[in-house]
Amino acid sequence: MVRELALAAAAYLLGAVPFGLLIARLGAGVDLRRVGSGNIGATNVLRAVGKGAAALTLLLDLAKGALAVLAAQALGASTGGVALVMVAVVAGHVFPVFLGFRGGKGVATTLGVVLAAMPAVGVLLLAIWLGVAAVGRYSSLAALTAVVAMPGLCWLLDGRLPLVVASGLLTVLVVARHHENIARLWHGTEGKIGQRAKPAAGPGGE
Repeated sequence: MVRELALAAAAYLLGAVPFGLLIARLGAGVDLRRVGSGNIGATNVLRAVGKGAAALTLLLDLAKGALAVLAAQALGASTGGVALVMVAVVAGHVFPVFLGFRGGKGVATTLGVVLAAMPAVGVLLLAIWLGVAAVGRYSSLAALTAVVAMPGLCWLLDGRLPLVVASGLLTVLVVARHHENIARLWHGTEGKIGQRAKPAAGPGGE
């Protein structure tokens, strides 16, 4: 148990690395917290910097989730330990100690942990995410659709209770972090993918 708690702590610190913020600042001199939605995720990087930086941010945020799970599996963590690591690395992204616990929405990192722990579920989530984004052009709607579907898909395609519980916790976390997006979607004021960033009034967008 001590080893698995240590793995979870390491996963949290890995998740807390703000790749989007670093890429935007080092590559374009942009502080993501002061433009667009104020969020440090790939969608705001796309609006504020461009496609290449956004793609790199997405890849790295996804990779840190996958890496945490793969490392836990390689070190012999139990299914419960892997589930703990899944939640910890996403929590690190959402509540990073390096940024005063104000981080991203956790979507890409969640996809990364699911791809590593339950590949079939992860592929389906990726397909849902890309499909909804392509049709609706709303990143937040695509993310919400995928994460809401996640616990049911985990139950149907994998069935390991600790992972199903972890997926449920991640769904609650990601949906809660999108509460402002949900309000804007409801009122028809949510920004679409590719829309250029404006100075941020405060954090809240995808």
